[in-house]
Amino acid sequence: MQIEGQSRKMQTELGEPIQYFLRLGEASVGLNRFIGEEIQLTFLGTITCIGCGRPTRKSFAQGYCYPCMQSSPENSECIIRPELCRGHLGEGRDPEWEREHHVCEHVVYLAASSEMKVGVTRGTQVPTRWIDQGASHVRTFARTPHRCAAGEIEVALKSAFTDRTSWQKMLKNQVLDDIDWEDVLDRAKAALPEDYHQYLAPDEEVLSLKFPVQAYPEKVKSLSFDKLESIDGVLQGIKGQYLLFDDNRVLNIRKHNGYELRFEA
Repeated sequence: MQIEGQSRKMQTELGEPIQYFLRLGEASVGLNRFIGEEIQLTFLGTITCIGCGRPTRKSFAQGYCYPCMQSSPENSECIIRPELCRGHLGEGRDPEWEREHHVCEHVVYLAASSEMKVGVTRGTQVPTRWIDQGASHVRTFARTPHRCAAGEIEVALKSAFTDRTSWQKMLKNQVLDDIDWEDVLDRAKAALPEDYHQYLAPDEEVLSLKFPVQAYPEKVKSLSFDKLESIDGVLQGIKGQYLLFDDNRVLNIRKHNGYELRFEA
């Protein structure tokens, strides 16, 4: 089969295992059925901004042209540092966009990957955000009415947990598995100022994620269409937003948002 179009991050559906769908333009194809088989992805030479649609020679911030990276609300500083969000004050690059996307329920979560990490996401992005990060086990810790409060909780919990994932270890499946969640939650609560205890979510369950992988790489060799026109090989699995190929090669699909690609299998 063959499809082509502008690449966007893979869609996912929660399941055992998680189901992945490659999106190219208006077309979509389920990828799980191709695990263990040969596939090919080819860069067709065009990159378009996923924000404004204009052609660009280089992609910034996972799919944007330089002007959109500098000015769009999707790329404001509070995307990376939620504690800086001003949306709840009616401020920001685009106050209307902020009201829709940041003045709404946000979740502070604790996720087990290469180590225990704390993160923030919109309530509507659960469990998509966790899947995209390649987390093995996740628990919601707090729910807040806007992004800034969630970011402030995240900052407090950074004294006890990291806020980063080692993507190489995640792809090699060097992840935490035997977790004492009672201890994790005790450490998190101890790091949380009293004023934020009103946002705690005490009755949440741990979600364990199973990714469709036949074999993990022993080393990680990252592939890019900035250097290669075509990438082919046996698809050995999918984790996070990465395709895992034979010979320890991995391809980050989300990094190539906006690239015109052709998929063949």
